[in-house]
Amino acid sequence: MLSSAKQVFFKGYVFHVHENVYEPAEDSFLFAEHLLREKGERVLDVGTGCGILAIVAGANAVRIVGVDINPYALRCTRENAKLNGLIEKFSLVQGDLLRPLKRKATFDLILFNAPYLPVPITDSESWLERAWAGGKTGRQTIDRFIRQSPNYLASEGRILLLQSSLSDVERTLKNFAEKALEARVVSMLDLPLFESIALIEAKRS
Repeated sequence: MLSSAKQVFFKGYVFHVHENVYEPAEDSFLFAEHLLREKGERVLDVGTGCGILAIVAGANAVRIVGVDINPYALRCTRENAKLNGLIEKFSLVQGDLLRPLKRKATFDLILFNAPYLPVPITDSESWLERAWAGGKTGRQTIDRFIRQSPNYLASEGRILLLQSSLSDVERTLKNFAEKALEARVVSMLDLPLFESIALIEAKRS
């Protein structure tokens, strides 16, 4: 186990979470609940963190690619893929969003638990802070993802994106529509202090 790692459990899976990696919380578990029945897909998990979404979706996948800018997250995902018996399906790439991927790569399912809080992004941020800081409006990383992700989506593929109500869910639906994707909210969870989290699905119209 990585030093200073915590153990997190979900539906029979176990995850070791490094101190420099986002620990799964309500948003991760809401997302993961919707991935338990995925079958035979090529899965891309953007901002993979400890790998919880990639591993749950990837249990029945044919291929899993995890991308993260945080090197500790990739170490964590690799360990957890081994721990849960899926490492042979995994490819892990360090980089910013979808930039490190080959342009011809396509996926049936693209996942992104976005940094969605309206917190300014600074050069002094820790790896952990980058997991939730979404810029002044909470949309800086979300908007970049929406611009990039359709280029890697298979013809009948889907995108699942999780964000906060604080970062304008309606704007996300509109931006996907401008990319010729039909988007809808598939699940919401109310949190304390006037915030909800929304899981959004987008697919080609």
